[in-house]
Amino acid sequence: MSIIKCQQLSKSYNGKSVLNNINIELNAGAPIALVGPNGAGKTTLFSMLCGYIKPSSGTIQILDLPIGSTKLQGKLSALPQDAQLDPDCTIISQLILFAQLQGIKGKAAKVEAMRVLELVDLVNVAKSKPKSLSHGMGKRVAIAQALIGSPQLVLLDEPTAGLDPANAKKIRQIVKQQSDKTTFMISSHNLDELEKLCDQVLYLENGELKQSVSMQSNQDTEFLTIVMKKADPSSVHQALLGLAYVIAVKQSGDDQFIIEYPRQPNFSLEQQLLSLLAQHNWQYKTLLKGRTLEDTLFSY
Repeated sequence: MSIIKCQQLSKSYNGKSVLNNINIELNAGAPIALVGPNGAGKTTLFSMLCGYIKPSSGTIQILDLPIGSTKLQGKLSALPQDAQLDPDCTIISQLILFAQLQGIKGKAAKVEAMRVLELVDLVNVAKSKPKSLSHGMGKRVAIAQALIGSPQLVLLDEPTAGLDPANAKKIRQIVKQQSDKTTFMISSHNLDELEKLCDQVLYLENGELKQSVSMQSNQDTEFLTIVMKKADPSSVHQALLGLAYVIAVKQSGDDQFIIEYPRQPNFSLEQQLLSLLAQHNWQYKTLLKGRTLEDTLFSY
């Protein structure tokens, strides 16, 4: 069963295309990233997945059900970027109301409200009002609201925008902890953030799906990324190409190199690389396994 399936999906306003012929089929599991520049169509796609607006053409299915199906109640949840709770009503009273709207009745609604507050580590603010919370805590309460009823798919729009590093880390931890039973689709401009969370990445530009890639998609090759200290780039590039089994070396800027090599048992390129650096008396700033999401998307 696919969790999201779009076929020939398009949307236009007054003859201007906003989304054009989007075809995707995504399975449940690890978080999915939706990225692209401003105006790429990300918010429009989210709005159509939620059923807020209708496509001009094409079809959408969530969990093999058409948008608008009553069977989707409680299975799909969304958190817009600027979503806010009523500042003057207690958090617990609002979460109980949202639980009741999901069809959870009686005392079970309060139990569910407390459950989701526990998921985001905010049980202690249940009787507080949202206006008394920090921005980061307010964002976590909003995510708690999105988790009411244990939906199978949650859409998050810029969940860490404007957060300090500590609260952004807490949001990532919440997503990771819940990903074993809930699939998250996350729209964000923060590629560093997304590569810590997501495997599948959708890249929209000018209303078109330019790439759909997995950070683990190629099982035949691996990557090493190295950032050098004060070394001649052309000399480093040529030396890296001379290492055994290296398929390609991509230079990003003056000091970063991405090395592609075949995946094979009992082989460590790192050992060869460190020997090469010692031989030339070169130093490096960073050495990491794999490559960044930015390099994955824009390497062609």
